[in-house]
Amino acid sequence: MGENIPHIPVMLLPVLQNLNVREGCVYVDGTFGNGGYTAGILQTPCTKVIAFDRDETVLPRVAEFKEKYGDRFVFFQERFSQIFPTLSKNNIGPVDGLVLDIGVSSMQIDTPERGFSFRFDAPLSMAMGKNDLDAREVINNLSEEKLSDIFYKYGEEPRSRAIARRIVSARGNKPIITTFELVDIIKNFAGEWQAQKIIPRIFQSLRIYVNDELGELETVLGGSEKILKSSGRLVVVDFHSLEDRIVKNFMKEKTGAKSVSSRYAPPTDENKNLKLSFKTVQKNAILPTSDEVERNPRARSAKLRVIEKL
Repeated sequence: MGENIPHIPVMLLPVLQNLNVREGCVYVDGTFGNGGYTAGILQTPCTKVIAFDRDETVLPRVAEFKEKYGDRFVFFQERFSQIFPTLSKNNIGPVDGLVLDIGVSSMQIDTPERGFSFRFDAPLSMAMGKNDLDAREVINNLSEEKLSDIFYKYGEEPRSRAIARRIVSARGNKPIITTFELVDIIKNFAGEWQAQKIIPRIFQSLRIYVNDELGELETVLGGSEKILKSSGRLVVVDFHSLEDRIVKNFMKEKTGAKSVSSRYAPPTDENKNLKLSFKTVQKNAILPTSDEVERNPRARSAKLRVIEKL
């Protein structure tokens, strides 16, 4: 194990350090993927990992871990919103740490037939697991207004209305089935140069919507208060502003670190009686080193944030 692994865990050492991995402790890896964080945790003797992933393609890797680590490794094929209910149902917890690596994995992007990437011609899917819908259904069935909202909200695309209008017009001639068909529509609309900026935003927005990524993130963050024991750490690695805003605001709220509207405004008593559930470990986000970014370009936009349960 460990050789020819296509997915390199981002900021592995800072994750393990901030998770405060110790002998005999139990941790939840909410995004198992290729098992990078889980393997790092299990390097410490007598630790145990309860791992989750909604993606069934990780199951061969799960089998390897079960064979190597035995009952020190437990896996559930579930999405974020089901982590706390699953732990409760199985009488697991509270635990000593929870780690989350948010967003799409390089394993998913680099599998052409899954339709995550605009670099490959493949059926539009983008489903991370067993979903109620996929990107093809979204593109071909939702209204122009709804598509525009998705592109603007989840892709922060300023020309969302015009792009949605062009997509609806194109699908009137024939259904949009593949990634390259969607790419060509955007290129014909915006031109080759402008499309290079627009296409990633559109694909990101569809992926987030199809998988309800932000809703799932909010749910697991809320459940972390019940998942973690006192002194347990919540460590989150995220990659873009939409995710990071949710994580940062949650951590500020739960540690009482909300900023006032003006530095000249007098302090107020509105949060004086608020019962805080976490304390700050690192005030600011931890960023990858330049050496790591050179070794692993996926780490370029990563931010690590951590808080500790009171």
